[in-house]
Amino acid sequence: MPSSAPTLRRITVLSGGVGGARFLQGLLHGLRTGVVPGGSADTVVTVVANTADDWWIHGLKVCPDLDTVMYTLGDGIDVERGWGRRDETWSARTELEAYGVEPTWFGLGDRDIATHLVRTQMLEAGYTLSQVTEALCRRWLTPVHGETVRLLPMTDDRVETHVAVADPDSASGRRVVHFQEYWVRLRAAVPAETVLAVGQDASTPAPGVLEAIGEADLVVLPPSNPVVSVGTILGVPGVRDAVRSTPAPVVGLSPIVGSSHVHGMAAQMLTSIGVEVSAGAVGAHYGARSAGGVLDGWLVDERDAGQLTGLEQAGIRAAAVPLMMSGHDATAAMAAAAVSLVTDGPA
Repeated sequence: MPSSAPTLRRITVLSGGVGGARFLQGLLHGLRTGVVPGGSADTVVTVVANTADDWWIHGLKVCPDLDTVMYTLGDGIDVERGWGRRDETWSARTELEAYGVEPTWFGLGDRDIATHLVRTQMLEAGYTLSQVTEALCRRWLTPVHGETVRLLPMTDDRVETHVAVADPDSASGRRVVHFQEYWVRLRAAVPAETVLAVGQDASTPAPGVLEAIGEADLVVLPPSNPVVSVGTILGVPGVRDAVRSTPAPVVGLSPIVGSSHVHGMAAQMLTSIGVEVSAGAVGAHYGARSAGGVLDGWLVDERDAGQLTGLEQAGIRAAAVPLMMSGHDATAAMAAAAVSLVTDGPA
């Protein structure tokens, strides 16, 4: 590794929704304030977002992770919920419920519906999801970040995550539900027996995704869900190979602090694939690039410092720093530590 941080002209982040978006806020803050070594306000950050959470509801194409990143970085997110529009109203949801239209457990806000209407109309007119996302970002990202932030879907193809759960009333003893039903209606409160990314094997990376990884000065796996966020991005054919072969260092930040996730359902998803719910186990799950995995470096929280030795033995450079995203400054410090880890060694 070089002895000092290289100039970071291009950073590529493989992101899920809430956790990834909050990390991106801190990263951009750190670039603007000079906290991130080698970075600057002119550094271009390309976000490759998970689209396996997408689904169709009430005739509309909904892309939760794309929209969460877009609204967050465009200063339109509902900060308390972490998703959806600020100052949202729910008249359409109330009317649909009055008509008895299912599913009533998934609510679309009135402002949010406008985004889904535009997306659906453009898709039905023949535009790709990449083209639609670029058009939407001209409203949300360009006024705030100019040309320094790009948002790309992981693929333009339809990929949807489904989860198998136990169902004693079914002849097979289980049933398969869309990821949104598992997360929103069931609240991930029942064990996930199997996680399936339907359509993933036949998908291809969206335009610009492989180039963003191969031409980056740094690739980051933020503290997003390693199974149904970062994991589904890496599962698009060609993406994992691109991460393994990029000349840029690849660094990740653990979504597990102590013995559980900070937000979301990483614990349930890890259990479903037989991975221990720990920072060290998630790092080992991603694996060292020197051994066919995707990581050069892995940050864990200070309370997980006892797992550093095992990570180093697995060929992953590791360090323990505070990993709670309590504000932009704290998150910028996390991003700075990630850069330092794969350039100068442990921060």
